[in-house]
Amino acid sequence: QVRLVESGGGLVQAGGSLRLSCAASGRTFDNFPMAWFRDVPGKEREFVAAISWSGGNTLYADSVKDRFIISREYAKSTVYLQMNSLKPEDTAVYHCAAAVETGLYSNTYQYSYWGQGTQVTVSS
Repeated sequence: QVRLVESGGGLVQAGGSLRLSCAASGRTFDNFPMAWFRDVPGKEREFVAAISWSGGNTLYADSVKDRFIISREYAKSTVYLQMNSLKPEDTAVYHCAAAVETGLYSNTYQYSYWGQGTQVTVSS
């Protein structure tokens, strides 16, 4: 079993930055591809970014490319999402997720473990 706990959300003005963290516990963190998704009321869960188990490969949604950076720190079993140049449309609940099979995925069904989420609100 894997437990994921997100933190770092909050209220920020448009153009500002936030860094989200996702702390993993339970099974070996090093083997898991990890990702961030976000929920907006009335919409399906949206892929944001993913990182391979090695950290050497990343994948981003077009809407966040060149603004967000996903990274992982093995010593702390933590995945980060650095969010820059934030826009009001980035407002959402952000969830981290862990997959059990090697790869780089943007589909929710590939991920077996999910955190409860952290709210990010961007004001205009």
